[in-house]
Amino acid sequence: MKTIVKGKNVEVPERVRAYAERKLQRIERILDDRSDAVLELSNEQHRSAADAHIAEVTLSIDGQMLHTRAAGISYQAAIDEVLDKVERRAVDHREKPRLRARPEEEKQILRRIADGTAAPVSERRIVKTKRFAIEPMFEEDAVSAMEELGHEFFVFVSAETEQVAILYKRDDGDYGLIEPVIGGNYTKGKSHPNGRR
Repeated sequence: MKTIVKGKNVEVPERVRAYAERKLQRIERILDDRSDAVLELSNEQHRSAADAHIAEVTLSIDGQMLHTRAAGISYQAAIDEVLDKVERRAVDHREKPRLRARPEEEKQILRRIADGTAAPVSERRIVKTKRFAIEPMFEEDAVSAMEELGHEFFVFVSAETEQVAILYKRDDGDYGLIEPVIGGNYTKGKSHPNGRR
C-alpha cells in the first residue's frame, strides 16, 4: 500500500510524520498493494483547542474512495481517532464481497419469484422513525460528515440558506444535493455552482 502524509497549510513536524507512518501500518495489514492512503493534517483556528487539530484520511481501494475525518487536541490524538475509524471502514470494505453469496433459501425464493409462484409481496409500511439533532453546516462539512459515517445520503440544514437539504452519493461517485421547496415548483437538474448536476 502506498501512503502519503502531508500538511494542509501547515508544516508537518518529523516526529508527527513518523508517528503517522507507523500508525498507517495498521491499515497496510488489512489492505493490499492496489490500495493508496493519503493522510492530511491541518489546523482549524475557529474550533476549540480540544479539537483544533484535524486529520483526514482518503483511502483508494480497488478504485473506490473512502474519506474519513477526525479532530483532536493534538495531531497524534487526531491521527489515532481517524485511523480507528478508517480501520473499521477498511475491514467492512474488505469483508463486503463475502456477504454477497446467497444462501440456498434465498436462491429458492428468487426462483419462485422468477417463475411467478411466490406469494404476493405485502404492502410496504414505515416500521421505524429516527429523530436526531441537526446543526447548520456548509455543503463541504456535510460531505465530510456523510463520508465519515459511511452513509449514502445525509440530511442537514444549510448554513447558507438555513433550509433543510439532502446530500446524496450518485452512481458516478459525485454528489447530488436536494433542496426541498415547500409549495414551490419542481426544478429538474439545476446546475450546481461547483459544476455538479
